[in-house]
Amino acid sequence: MTRVLSLLSLLIMTCCQGISRSEMSFAKNPPNILIAISDDQSYPYSSAYGSQAVQTPAFDRLARMGVLFTNAFVASPGCSPSRAALLTGRHTWQLSHAGTHASSFPSHYMVFPDLLEKAGYRVGYTGKGWGPGNWEISGRTRNPAGVEYNQRTLETHPGIRNRDYASNFQDFLETNRANQPFYFWYGAHEPHRAFEEGAGVRSNKGTALVAVPPFLPDTEEVRSDLLDYAVEIEWFDRHLGKMLDLLKKRGELENTLVVVTSDNGMAFPRAKANLYEYGIHVPLAIAWPSRVTGGRVAHDLVSLIDLAPTFLEAAGVAQPSSLPMSGHSLMGLLTSEERHSRTMVFAARERHSSSRYENLGYPGRVIRTRDHLYIRNFAPRRWPAGAPQKF
Repeated sequence: MTRVLSLLSLLIMTCCQGISRSEMSFAKNPPNILIAISDDQSYPYSSAYGSQAVQTPAFDRLARMGVLFTNAFVASPGCSPSRAALLTGRHTWQLSHAGTHASSFPSHYMVFPDLLEKAGYRVGYTGKGWGPGNWEISGRTRNPAGVEYNQRTLETHPGIRNRDYASNFQDFLETNRANQPFYFWYGAHEPHRAFEEGAGVRSNKGTALVAVPPFLPDTEEVRSDLLDYAVEIEWFDRHLGKMLDLLKKRGELENTLVVVTSDNGMAFPRAKANLYEYGIHVPLAIAWPSRVTGGRVAHDLVSLIDLAPTFLEAAGVAQPSSLPMSGHSLMGLLTSEERHSRTMVFAARERHSSSRYENLGYPGRVIRTRDHLYIRNFAPRRWPAGAPQKF
């Protein structure tokens, strides 16, 4: 019995030492964290993935600096549930009201910006944080994404918000105390509809460059609409490029963990608000120049709920024990090319908007493996995209 207890004590000590070494290796010089999230962008609409209609030099630059993911999936094909899952590292069905669209965000669900702030990080966001929804009604004192920086504006054309995302990020950086690590959320409102009609063609983009998804009619009107969508992705990318330049100029890019992705798929039929491939499959590139070897492509299945535990591990911050995260940190994959053993990821939908009769949802769940997409709808007798009844 004594020998068993001794061995058990040795095992516990070894595990604790392993945790300590892991935390020290990242927490000794904690990284800054910048996450950039476009609004409604499907994979593969970035030039790093071979798209000819969309030019994303900043995203491509980041992919060369770090790791380009080809199998990244959101937790839900709608804005607010997807963002809530990303912020908490939990599946949407574990988040009560925050797991549906345009609802509330109960305050007992801890979000990684708050955990980073408690650990000494300065936190902020520009553009769209968590939303749409009502975070005040839940007793929160600010948007779950952090402290708002949205003062700067600029003149734009129709369809593009007038927020000067890059200048707002600059304001945040200039008010940051020396040697204090920061986390910042850049949430663009683009490429959310409505687009400026004909903007793509007027920007000298030829409709012949467009790869029309097989579920959409291949017409000139659809091709032009896809080009308008591409223009807004490029606007998002332009501000990302300015942010990377700001970090480089300040000498902070090397020790900044930068993540670029989207909250859900593009606002086209069978994409956004739907559990099909173009609704949940999104772009993802991650770089941390001082720690992550660049120029790599990862085909591992990852979920955006993996980002919260990734940020916490990089910063040496413990996960909340009361509400453990369902996501898995990507640090092993990023720093040692360790393969993810995951064979599937999950996604879900409850309701997207109040377009359905009596505000009924269209609940469903997804299992996505490397080769297959399985969707289970729990109310298949309802109309999936709205009902013909009058309110």
